[in-house]
Amino acid sequence: MRGRSVSPVFVGREEELAALSESFDEARKGRVTAVLLGGEAGVGKTRLVQRFAEQCQACGAHVLFGGCVELSTEGLAYAPFTAALRQLVREQGPAAVAGLLPDGAERDLARLLPEFGEPSGDGETDTGRARLFEQFLTLLERLALSRPTVLVIEDIHWADRSSRDLIAFLSRNLHAPQVLIVMTYRSDDLHRQHPLRPVLAELGRVSGVHRLDLPRLSRDEVAQQMAGILGEVPQYAKVEKVYERSEGIPLFVEAMLEGEDCAFPESMQDLILNSVERLPEETQRLLRVAAAGGIRVSHKLLAAVSGLSDVELETALRPAIAGNVLQIADNRAYVFRHSLIREAVHDELLPGEHQRLHARFAEEISKDRGLVPPGRAAVELAHHWYGARNDTWALISAWEAAQKSFKAFAYTEAVPLLERVLMLWERVPDAASLIDADHTAVLERASEAANAGGEADKGAKFVKAALAELDEAKEPGRVAQLIVRRVGFKNSKGQLGVIEDLRHALRLVPENGPERAEVVSVLSRHLMLRGEIAEASELIAEGLRLARELGDSCLEADLLMNLALGHSLNGENESTIIVNQQALEIGTAAGSARLITRAVGNNIDALIDMGRHEEALRLAEHGWELAKKYGRLRGSGLFIKNNWAEALEVLGRWDEAIEIIEGALSHGPVLRHRYALLRVRADIALARGELQLVEGILSEVGVLKDRPEEFVQDIINNARLHIGWHLTRGEPGAALSVAERVLSHHKQSSKAMLSWRLLSLLRTVCDAAEATEPERAAAVRALAAEVAAELSAIGPVVEAYRLTYTGDFDAAAAAWERLGRPHNQAKALLRAATAAARGGDREGAAARLKVALPLAQALRATPLIEEIETLSRRVGGVQPAQEPSELLTPRELEVLRLVTQGRTNRDIAAELFISAKTVSVHVSNILAKLGVTTRGEAAAAAHRLSLLSPN
Repeated sequence: MRGRSVSPVFVGREEELAALSESFDEARKGRVTAVLLGGEAGVGKTRLVQRFAEQCQACGAHVLFGGCVELSTEGLAYAPFTAALRQLVREQGPAAVAGLLPDGAERDLARLLPEFGEPSGDGETDTGRARLFEQFLTLLERLALSRPTVLVIEDIHWADRSSRDLIAFLSRNLHAPQVLIVMTYRSDDLHRQHPLRPVLAELGRVSGVHRLDLPRLSRDEVAQQMAGILGEVPQYAKVEKVYERSEGIPLFVEAMLEGEDCAFPESMQDLILNSVERLPEETQRLLRVAAAGGIRVSHKLLAAVSGLSDVELETALRPAIAGNVLQIADNRAYVFRHSLIREAVHDELLPGEHQRLHARFAEEISKDRGLVPPGRAAVELAHHWYGARNDTWALISAWEAAQKSFKAFAYTEAVPLLERVLMLWERVPDAASLIDADHTAVLERASEAANAGGEADKGAKFVKAALAELDEAKEPGRVAQLIVRRVGFKNSKGQLGVIEDLRHALRLVPENGPERAEVVSVLSRHLMLRGEIAEASELIAEGLRLARELGDSCLEADLLMNLALGHSLNGENESTIIVNQQALEIGTAAGSARLITRAVGNNIDALIDMGRHEEALRLAEHGWELAKKYGRLRGSGLFIKNNWAEALEVLGRWDEAIEIIEGALSHGPVLRHRYALLRVRADIALARGELQLVEGILSEVGVLKDRPEEFVQDIINNARLHIGWHLTRGEPGAALSVAERVLSHHKQSSKAMLSWRLLSLLRTVCDAAEATEPERAAAVRALAAEVAAELSAIGPVVEAYRLTYTGDFDAAAAAWERLGRPHNQAKALLRAATAAARGGDREGAAARLKVALPLAQALRATPLIEEIETLSRRVGGVQPAQEPSELLTPRELEVLRLVTQGRTNRDIAAELFISAKTVSVHVSNILAKLGVTTRGEAAAAAHRLSLLSPN
């Protein structure tokens, strides 16, 4: 007797269900954010998450469902999130959902669901997509305030690039309690080049993301599943045969038990099709039609494509629903029970049948776009016309779908659609007139999409192809715009030569016009960053005149911030803040998130250089909130975070700085932002003596490979870290070599945290190398003096560095104390103590070291602590903890330590800043107290009695 095709008994997943439940409990406490559930096709991932969702709902949780479909890989962006959002709107209404978001934020969601009204008109491609991500994050966090929220996303192996990016973003940044994302994927589909593989690898490193693999069923579990389906205990021989043939895949077990005779076909394809082939011929025909439409197709669309009436369609499909091949979904849609069944049916289509069916779907959707869910018509048409091999309509629909992708900030989905347009171009007569754009315009649009989606290599190829089609004599403005875009690609990859490109673009554009103003803005910024301040300032004056004549306030603000950058590099921080504030006011009036966050980030940097650290910290916190509000986390937001970390680093709040840095790195910053964050982390690691970490960072940034840099701040900061690394490793000669190279660079900066900070370090380098390489040390001192003479010295931070550089260490220590920079203060006190000891003032040296030691200990600055303790022992000041000894005084123990090292009285005198005669007295007392007659016997006694603690 035939039983059910699906077992009513939940079989063999107790351990995995318990793991999901545990993750849910941890998510309620804010410790877990996501679970990745992997398994082979047909192994039961959907059944498991459905059972888990039922348990969560029983506990009062709100469960949202979203699934990826194969069409996602062809441009259907954000499919799972759109589905979850549609469910939420259906449950609560658009007004209630909008009420969970910041004012106006629902306009971003309108790009996915028309229920939210007109989309926002933000044309800043790098802003809109990031802001959309922020709105989803905010929505989940707000939903979780009232009750636990679970978002289930199935089949992420089919996820589009935008959905993958959003998944990664949410997994990294969702720290609110009571939210859990559960995602399933086919592990057997992930070939080496599969786009999901790097995402899984990245998420595997994110704290709070768990991986769970779903195994096949055991023989006993297969027997339990068979019993549930058949309604009786199966025969042992039948269990053996089913288990052997199905290999423990639940879907295959079900397929093998669907026939009366439990036949065992030769291939898995035949096995899956068994349930289909037993259906009436008309039902099978309709299933082939439905398979061409995808895993889910609406009743109205299927009726239109098949040409059947509602009654005829329902009659024909009833056997498929009864046989559990099709299932009824929400909104009168039909869904294949498993994607494998749909794939098997689709694969059975004959070539001509395949094209005809796709053409029918395209024709009906073209007549009535309401036959598919809102927002999907353009992508569905592109998919079906391409499947129909209708080149003309495939090109037109791909172009339209690409434009829709732009509006939804799905730039990475626009790229393959535009590539399809380019591929079909030669096959379609009058293609340009059909889409109202020439071939070059398609390449330009593709380069724009690649730029917004972060695909620099692909974007550069599009730009190169577009430039090859243009004559700069006939269309100079167009060529110039492409050159500027190519500069962006080069810069993101750290390539050199962008100035030459920008100068060429400037020569192409007319003297007065918007194109010239645009090029001037980009060129002047790059010149400023390279230290060409005078030339950049002249260009900015021209650009400001043009921007004001054109009435382009946003361009004016960009140019003002370029001007402020020049003031910053010159050390003119008051002017920097004033000009940035002007740009901020323009950006606020224009509602430009990019301008607002850039100006705020710049002013944080200026406040640090002025020593106004508490103001810098407050502004950084405010700036980060603005970046989140405006969806600019990975742009200006990470620049703000970097400056926030710098402020904490100089204040000695290193653990907080590390937390900020690690959080910023988790956002996947572009290369330049990543390097800037890593440099701050390297400063802390150097100060704490974490040389292995420092070496890894310097290697990644390119410092140890001598990778060429063009930006002044990168050149100086890399050199400073490289010098510090060599000094900490005890390599003053190598540090001198780096100093010689950086001082030969013709561009320096009066900015406190750049050249003045470097000069203060060079004083230490020369002092350390003077004993072994006096001539080179003297030459570096002379070069440093020439640089110092050219720099301005404005503000308390510069003054503190200048005092350190000139060797007035006591004054420097006092200056650093006033600024609240403990590490700099402790280092200055150590240098002052060293100078005092050399001058015979051992008490003065000890007093300075007594202040320096707790500062260094609080920072866990191990190298500095060791230097302070070593000098303290030499001058008889603050002593580190050591084994107590009633036999010898602390000073005698220090002398004995040096005696055991074979040092002469003269050597010991120089080391401890005392006379040789005093050393002789100490040695005589030591020999007497130990009851020995020679220095060798004294050394042996010291070891035997354990008088000396390890040094």
